[in-house]
Amino acid sequence: MTTRPALLIAGHGTRHEGAADALRTLVRRLAERHPDVPVAGGFFGAPASPLPLSDAVGDLAARGATDLVAVPLLMAPTGPIAEGLPDAVARAAAAHPGLRYACGPELGPDPRLLGALERRLDEALGGGARRPEDRVRTTVLLVGRGATAPHANAEVARAARLLWEGGGFAGVESAFVTLAAPDVPAGLDRCRVLAAAASGGAGPCRTVVLPYFFFAGELLERLRMQAEGWAAAHPGTEVHCAEPIGAAPELAEVVMARYRATVADGAAFGGRAADALPAACATAGAGAGATDAGSRR
Repeated sequence: MTTRPALLIAGHGTRHEGAADALRTLVRRLAERHPDVPVAGGFFGAPASPLPLSDAVGDLAARGATDLVAVPLLMAPTGPIAEGLPDAVARAAAAHPGLRYACGPELGPDPRLLGALERRLDEALGGGARRPEDRVRTTVLLVGRGATAPHANAEVARAARLLWEGGGFAGVESAFVTLAAPDVPAGLDRCRVLAAAASGGAGPCRTVVLPYFFFAGELLERLRMQAEGWAAAHPGTEVHCAEPIGAAPELAEVVMARYRATVADGAAFGGRAADALPAACATAGAGAGATDAGSRR
C-alpha cells in the first residue's frame, strides 16, 4: 500500500495521439524525479481518448493508492463544460471502493509557465527579436481555447498582460480559437495595427501566434489554419506560429507544486468516491490558481 497520495495528471478534451505522447512524457519525467509519488495521467472530456482518465485512476488504484490528487492541465478555467474534472474523477473512482480524491486548481498563469511560453516565442523567431529595435515591431497574439464564461476568458487576457510587462514588444494581444471573441483573424488585425503604430512604419511588422495551451491537438490545428489563412491575405506581415508548451520541465515543476499544495491542505481529502464531492474538488472552471502568478520580473 502506498502512504503518499498519488498524483493524477488530468488533461482535457483531446483525442490527439501527439497530446497523449506528450502526457506520457510528462508522467515519466515526474515519476523519475519523484519516485516516492505514484504518478499517472489521462484525459477527461473527450470520448475515445487514447489515454482515458479512468485507465489512469485504475492504474493508481492497482498500485495501492488510497488517496489521489488530480491536477488539471488547464492554463485557465474552462467555464461550463459537459463534464468537469470533479465529475470525471468521481466517475472513475467509483469503480474503486475506498479511493479518496481531491482536485487542484488550473495551472496558469504561473511565472514558470510564462517563462516557458517566452522560450517558445523565441524559438518561433529563430532566436531573433532580442534587440529593442526588433521587439518594438513585433507583436504577440496569445491564443486561448475560448469559453462561454467571461471570467475564464479574462484569465487569458491577464496572462497576455503579464507576458507584455517588460518584454519590449509592441504589444501582446489575446484571442480565442472558439466560443469567444476576438477570434484569431481579429486578433491578428489588432496586432498588425499595434506593430505599425509602434514602429512608425520602419520595416515590416511581424506577429508571433502563441498557443496558450499545453499540447498539440485539434485546437492547435484549427489555430494554425486560421493564422495561415490570415497571413496569406496580408503578405506584408510576417506571421510565426509557436509550438505549445509540451512536456517542458517548467510544466513538471508547476504540476508538482500544485500537488504538494493540495496535499498540504489538511481538508483537501473529503469523503470516499461514493460520498459527496470533497469541498476541495470545486469545478475546474471555478477555482483560481493556488498561488498568484505575480510579476516575473
